[in-house]
Amino acid sequence: MALFLTFSLAITLWATDAVSAVSADSGRASEPSWSRLITEAEALGLPTRFLRQIPRDFVTLEFDELHQFAAEYHPDEHRMVLNRALSFNVAGGALRPLARMTHGELATFYHEFFHSYMDFISSAPELAARDPEAARLLTFARNQQQCRYQQVLITPVVQRKAAVEPRILTDRESWEALNETWAVFVGWAVWTRLELQAGRKDQQRQKLDAATGWLSRLQKADQSGELVGYYEPEDPAERAVTHKRYLAHPNRVSPREVAMLLEVVLGETSELARRSAATMEQNRPPSGDDPLCQTAP
Repeated sequence: MALFLTFSLAITLWATDAVSAVSADSGRASEPSWSRLITEAEALGLPTRFLRQIPRDFVTLEFDELHQFAAEYHPDEHRMVLNRALSFNVAGGALRPLARMTHGELATFYHEFFHSYMDFISSAPELAARDPEAARLLTFARNQQQCRYQQVLITPVVQRKAAVEPRILTDRESWEALNETWAVFVGWAVWTRLELQAGRKDQQRQKLDAATGWLSRLQKADQSGELVGYYEPEDPAERAVTHKRYLAHPNRVSPREVAMLLEVVLGETSELARRSAATMEQNRPPSGDDPLCQTAP
């Protein structure tokens, strides 16, 4: 893997002109660039509430020539690595303006920044507790980790989805599996929102179409197995075989998880969250989640 492009200086989140706003003493985002990022996301109609909760100096952003994955997040170091293609002029020095990204690239961006948000609220719970919604999400996440992600089914061969094996995950593996499952949904939700908005001029019509289109696309994604996560095995012998273990279809994101993420992370209404969960529950057996999960907030 190529060397990370830190240059012992800040990798800025935003490029404004020929002179990038970099900080000589840190590899973290400067306040103006972080504010610009949020402003641009708002202009595109994208969720920003959870982005605002991440302290501007919490995450280090780097670019690299990634070949296996579009991006990486390293929670132990609070470090995000994006493919160099997402940088301004592909130079590896600043993030390309969001308005110039494709829908798929924006989905990747939100997937990774959701990791940063979860990293923040789990590593600094006393700070996250100042926001009731963040505290609510963290409590819910820890409960789901225990009741849904400790004992899972995986697909050893991704192309053979019907062939599954049981696994008992370690704490680190189960937390990663939850985070990746949720991040997959967040990225998919952002991509879907952008696709539904594309080409619609009438805002009222857009809202009506989006609600109907959202539910039908969610139902299709839930049935097809798009909304499944993965984890990196801790066992070195298993990791030598594969860098990722994908969860099986029964361990895809749950209706209650989707409702929580829509409200707390993506800023949707409780009504849309409720309707989304109800749509997904049509595809689930009556037993649904593990009974332990049903007692979660």
